[in-house]
Amino acid sequence: MTGRALEVTNVTKTYAAAAGPVRVLTDVSFALQSGEAAAITGPSGSGKSTLLYILGALEPPTSGRVALDAIDPYGLDPRALADFRNRAVGFVFQDHCLLPQLSVLENVLLPTLIASRAAGASAAADDTAFARALIDQVGLTARIDHRPAALSGGERQRVAIARALVRRPRLMLCDEPTGNLDADSAASVTSLLLDMQRRHQTILLVVTHSPVLAAAMPIRFALARGVLTRGTA
Repeated sequence: MTGRALEVTNVTKTYAAAAGPVRVLTDVSFALQSGEAAAITGPSGSGKSTLLYILGALEPPTSGRVALDAIDPYGLDPRALADFRNRAVGFVFQDHCLLPQLSVLENVLLPTLIASRAAGASAAADDTAFARALIDQVGLTARIDHRPAALSGGERQRVAIARALVRRPRLMLCDEPTGNLDADSAASVTSLLLDMQRRHQTILLVVTHSPVLAAAMPIRFALARGVLTRGTA
């Protein structure tokens, strides 16, 4: 790994179709160190979300390798893969995906509760303390007992960011995290993503159509017809 926390090597993805295999990604390779933040831009259908799902251990590549801290998640058995995904990767989507019946605190704690239930244990007190600290860091302490319906769109994304970080992941993946927000809320969420990434020293990778969000990331990639290239700062 040579000091690299995330390494992607010659990743290719094809899907079966009636007319023959469709290649979505072609020999994608890049590496990011702990504490780095990057954006991937490209037109719809270029393979951005597919790449994100592969990096997040949600969908295996057809060929090539993904490693996070020298661990290839696709070499793990199904139970270990699920644990890796829950522990090592945080996700933020365009739709915040909060559970409407749960409070802010309960939504943030959800990944820890899933992990605890899988281990046959109850949520640890330090998980709750860390969740409360994250909620404070995203500026929502006053809303900690509110349900999502009582929050604005920007506030819901702040909850989603806190939830993504609650298991202290090495990698945070964001799929159009500002896509449903107005300009002011988008700017606020962009600033928060970078602040939290620096504070917790995660690897942050954002897929976006937004040139404003992409420009805020120190490292930028472009994906076109399944081929990834690195842009200039």
